[in-house]
Amino acid sequence: MRWLGLVGWLLASFAAAAVGAIASVDAASFYAQLDKPSWAPPAGVFGPVWTVLYALMGVSAWLVWRSPGPKVTALALFGAQLAANALWSWLFFRWHRGALAAAEVLILLALILATMAFFWRSSGLAAALMVPYVLWVSFASALTWAVWRSNPGIL
Repeated sequence: MRWLGLVGWLLASFAAAAVGAIASVDAASFYAQLDKPSWAPPAGVFGPVWTVLYALMGVSAWLVWRSPGPKVTALALFGAQLAANALWSWLFFRWHRGALAAAEVLILLALILATMAFFWRSSGLAAALMVPYVLWVSFASALTWAVWRSNPGIL
């Protein structure tokens, strides 16, 4: 049952990735046409980074899920941040709404931090596994802002 739970939480994380991926079908060509800051990574970096992050998120949620004690709020926050994560791709890549994506990524960041705080109560390791995610989304927040401001006609 324990390992089935791990599979379930990994599936939940990668389901959010799939929802975002649907919106990102043309992301590579769209991203290529944008003016980006010199510190923007190449498009090929995003897929591998996000794959690792979604795996870490799934393991993190699983650790909380299997821990003793109350965890409803922690896992609800986890679900909310997954939804916000998927929404960003729709706002930015599909709907080309740069201002909304820039605002929404800050909401995502707040949800991740709240999730980490609640995860910490159940499992320090679960919270620690979310650190790369919060760091990447912090970077993505700055990148979203910079790209949006550099592309007023497109975003």
